[in-house]
Amino acid sequence: MSLEQLIAHCKTHDTKAQEELYKLFSSKLFSICLKYSNSYAQAEDNLQDAFLTIFNKIEQYKGKGSFEGWLKRITINTALQRYRAEKVFNIVNENEVEDYEIEVNEDDISLDYLLKAIQNLPDRYRLVFNLYVLDGYSHKDIANMLKISVGTSKSNLSRARQILKETVENYNVSEHIQSL
Repeated sequence: MSLEQLIAHCKTHDTKAQEELYKLFSSKLFSICLKYSNSYAQAEDNLQDAFLTIFNKIEQYKGKGSFEGWLKRITINTALQRYRAEKVFNIVNENEVEDYEIEVNEDDISLDYLLKAIQNLPDRYRLVFNLYVLDGYSHKDIANMLKISVGTSKSNLSRARQILKETVENYNVSEHIQSL
């Protein structure tokens, strides 16, 4: 069955087609949920919630643009809903933002360690970091998605980069000491 046929069957609430769509996209969407959740269990909950939304709103997909992109937007928005209700962001003045750059040599640090460091960031920093750096959203888009100011988005990205920079530096120091 083609993707177009699968979508058409899902629009008629065909449970076999919904199951097939779930099997087809669940692993990709789960990886997105992991980026925006602070635990594995929360990511599983977010994935289930995202698929409920997908199946409830699939009639709204008109075939314009990428279906996978549509699924990803719903998944990200589902994961972010949890944080919109919570007051996890500190409002800041845009003039107070200091930008940090992180330089990582792939030979110096493992990708797994770096991903764990990102996952361990506080929610407000991890969300903005993932949206900006990993998913390519602008600060304006992030501000709209999270209901925060552009300055707050920039500040949280800056703070995330600062924490990651310190984490990488500490990792490099500890690796150097262990090698002595």
